[in-house]
Amino acid sequence: MSVQEERTAIRPTKGANTFTSKEQDGDTEVVFYPDRSSHCNTRFSKRGLNQSRASLLSRVAAVVLLAASVGLNSLVSLAEEGPKKWVASWASSMQGAYVYSPPAPLDSPFHIYLINPDLRFAFPNATTDGAVEQTFRLIVKPDLFGEDYRLRFSNFFGTQAVTFKAISVAVQDYAGNIIPGTLREVTFGRAGTVTIQPGKLVYSDGFRSPADPDDPLLKGRNFAVSFAVQGKSGPMTCHTGDFTTSYISPPNSGDHTEDIHDFAFPSSTTAVFFLDALDVIASADNAVVCAFGDSVTDGTSSTINGNDRWSNDLSIRLHEAYGNKVSVVNEGIVGNTVVNPPFIGPAAVDRLDRDVLGLSGLTSVVWLEGINDFGAENNTVSAVIAGLQDGISRMHAAGIKVVGATLISTLNATVLLNWGTPVIDAKRRATNDFIRHSGLYDSVADTDTATLDPGTGELKPEFVPDSSIGSPGDKSHPNRAGYQAMANTVDLKVLAPQP
Repeated sequence: MSVQEERTAIRPTKGANTFTSKEQDGDTEVVFYPDRSSHCNTRFSKRGLNQSRASLLSRVAAVVLLAASVGLNSLVSLAEEGPKKWVASWASSMQGAYVYSPPAPLDSPFHIYLINPDLRFAFPNATTDGAVEQTFRLIVKPDLFGEDYRLRFSNFFGTQAVTFKAISVAVQDYAGNIIPGTLREVTFGRAGTVTIQPGKLVYSDGFRSPADPDDPLLKGRNFAVSFAVQGKSGPMTCHTGDFTTSYISPPNSGDHTEDIHDFAFPSSTTAVFFLDALDVIASADNAVVCAFGDSVTDGTSSTINGNDRWSNDLSIRLHEAYGNKVSVVNEGIVGNTVVNPPFIGPAAVDRLDRDVLGLSGLTSVVWLEGINDFGAENNTVSAVIAGLQDGISRMHAAGIKVVGATLISTLNATVLLNWGTPVIDAKRRATNDFIRHSGLYDSVADTDTATLDPGTGELKPEFVPDSSIGSPGDKSHPNRAGYQAMANTVDLKVLAPQP
């Protein structure tokens, strides 16, 4: 089969069933819309369902209601599948409002970090006007596929309300092009537009998969999420280092959310704007693992569009072990710290509730963070350990398992010189002693030992050359090979789905 035949062979799903989900005082109201033209909608309370699980008769009645709502043909097959829940399939940590940064000169050592294309033409007045009557087409890689999805958008760092006048999801063909027949309109409360107030996050209605989730050709594919800004967005909530190429139309170009080709999207970016989660309906026993941390988790020095961060490699291992019973998402931020003062983005202890505990279906976290507290902010070891203890306690209180990953070496760093001193290395080693021996974690992933050259105290030489742009590396961030070694240190049994 040719590449083009393979692209077009992906089977779109039939129908466009949607449903909405609204969180209200801990009680979820689920409204199913098997047909947008239908006025026969079924409402039931999640709390009521939970209370009735002891009664087989009540469960059968709930299954009948659900089957009637979504137009299923077989009550038996639905009952056999068991209860369902929303789980995170992709996520990105919003770190602040976008600020234009000109490209670093090629003779600057910092140019290896600035992988984002120049966006001065896409956003001439980024800090004030933001996006103006233009369309984003963001490329995201679901870690778990299913029949029904929803999106979460964030205006957390905005200073004014932002309105999206059209939103769609499709299967990416290549670049900013989408596969014909896979486009799905996304609604909010059955409306095709949504306005998000500053400081708020909003979930979309549920929508049917843009392609048959059982199609083997869908595995590993990306989704293209398109949304058109109405008027001026104002300061744009964003994540700057996604290591995945997305696309932006010019100012005042209007709505291109239904375009099959990418001719209307001349600007590219490796940042993510406004979109911070993609959820999928999965079995109630599905596990969701969050990779939480700084640039080493975010994937600095990994392959652009390669999806070879340590979290991606961990995902491969988990899916090989547990199939579709697990999903791995990444909530790393370049330059992030455990405690205040923050360096880039809110400190981990401040963003934990939103970025981690706010993930749908979360069951465990692998936390690797602390080196920026020392290199950027000169925090004390005791302060960082106190922050780690606080985070562990809060996650355990929420029923979440926590895997502690040891901090990898930055000794003799060639670009981030403050990170490369013996003093910083001593702080790093002291923090690792806590991670290894405190007994507070459910498991320890010794990423330090896996990447350390014991003869020099630095990263192993084979893990230093940069996989992003081919630079010599910085002795602070591993390359593709280093991230693979890190992923192999995680004990999969701790993250396994629980029956």
